[in-house]
Amino acid sequence: MFHSFQTSIAGIELPRLFTYPFHYTPHPLCVMAAGEVQAYINKQTRWKEELDKGKMFGVLIVRTSSGQTGYLAAFSGNLCGSNSHSFFVPPVYDLLKPDGFFKIEEEQISAINHQIGQLQNCDRYLELQQKMERETVSSQQALSEARKVLKAAKEKREQRRLHRPNENEQAAMIRESQYQKAEFKRLERYWKEQISEIKTEMESFSSRIEALKAERRNRSAALQQKLFQQFNFLNAKGETKNLCAIFEETVQKTPPAGAGECAAPKLLQYAYLSGLSPIAMAEFWWGESPKTEIRHHGYYYPSCRGKCEPILRHMLQGLDVEPAPSERYSLSQNMPEILFEDQWLLVLHKPEGVLSVPGKSEEQSIYSLLRARYPEATGPLVVHRLDMATSGLLLAAKAQEVHRHLQAQFENRSIKKRYIALLDGILPEEEGVIDLPICPDYLDRPRQMVNEELGKTAITRYRVMDRKNGQTRIAFFPLTGRTHQLRVHAAHPLGLNCPIVGDELYGRKAERLYLHAEYLEFIHPVSGQRMVIEKKAEF
Repeated sequence: MFHSFQTSIAGIELPRLFTYPFHYTPHPLCVMAAGEVQAYINKQTRWKEELDKGKMFGVLIVRTSSGQTGYLAAFSGNLCGSNSHSFFVPPVYDLLKPDGFFKIEEEQISAINHQIGQLQNCDRYLELQQKMERETVSSQQALSEARKVLKAAKEKREQRRLHRPNENEQAAMIRESQYQKAEFKRLERYWKEQISEIKTEMESFSSRIEALKAERRNRSAALQQKLFQQFNFLNAKGETKNLCAIFEETVQKTPPAGAGECAAPKLLQYAYLSGLSPIAMAEFWWGESPKTEIRHHGYYYPSCRGKCEPILRHMLQGLDVEPAPSERYSLSQNMPEILFEDQWLLVLHKPEGVLSVPGKSEEQSIYSLLRARYPEATGPLVVHRLDMATSGLLLAAKAQEVHRHLQAQFENRSIKKRYIALLDGILPEEEGVIDLPICPDYLDRPRQMVNEELGKTAITRYRVMDRKNGQTRIAFFPLTGRTHQLRVHAAHPLGLNCPIVGDELYGRKAERLYLHAEYLEFIHPVSGQRMVIEKKAEF
């Protein structure tokens, strides 16, 4: 499992601290190791079909007790139906072992699924469903016609009563009414009995199906719980915790499906068990992007937050780990450049790396500076937001009514916005529209994903401005304002399939995110004047 480097690593200095897994630039040794892993998997023709669909791999630079430096490799999940391949470290727990409890219980659950399928597709059950549909329609039609007859007869009797019928005629009309009502009741009873017979027989099937589903649900929950208890993770202190204990300290309490099967925990677990010292790590994607997440072939990605963060928080204890990088731009209490201001509103230039509004911590933001500068202002001040990594025009209101009026302009899409971006790749089209619904990736915040069912409408127009040096300069015209909309629409395979340069969430890290809000056009809420503010990108 331990691999020596195939090329010399002499002269490459080892990192002083271990990789902070949720935000990093791959160490040169990690890049070298990843290159050797990629060369290896390229030779495995039997894996090609599965790898083409996409998989995450990881490398861990380690040092032996004798001081030799090498690397370990791992993949997330399983590969071609197996957890064990000689080049890669083993899983923390191999749930695919043929004689293991997981496979045995999985077979039992599969048998229950088969029974459910047999009952649901039984000829008699399907015949009863069809008969129930036919009889229900027939009963509704028959009763509807009978009601029409009753109503017509009643109206006819009402007309006859207008001509002052004698007692015998009145008595006859009463008998007629009673008889017709009784006949209708008999008809209702007949159809209820017909449908009840079918329903009773159907319920014998339904109750067996529901009982099997309940058994399946209980077995699955028990299996999942037992499985979580088998995943026992070490840390550098030699302490062990299983998945249940690790996630008990989180908000969700329960581990998500697949927790513990990612590359990073596998690598650290094997290193600890083998007496190897972890030095640095990196994970890269190989193959096509998933339908919802955005992953690009050969790109490095941080560990996922939902599944891996709680596990790695435990596993990294005892290692000297890089601190979480502070990406916050220092405002030094100074207001950024103001491009327009009057007594009602202002437009300023937000630098990249600055929060528009406060986050979970007490970090400085444009809002906090505005609140300090305009203590008498009413309302929320900031009218819209820009991502922390995005630079450009930000609109603020000093009065609540002005804020409300401007927000309404955003909501009805009458405000015109233009963003400039550099894309990592050459886009062949000159212009177009991207329409991909977006929602949060709850297992890996703050990432967003494309989801047809859960996503909210997100529409972006674009126009190419220039192409050179393998990059495309582009103008974006967002018609909606979803979180990370332009970044997702640029990077997603169904969008432009060209991430914005410097987008470490959906592409590759650079010195900054090359996205800038350069143009804003709106109606002044008080004067009614059309306002046009522009600030050219500095890239």
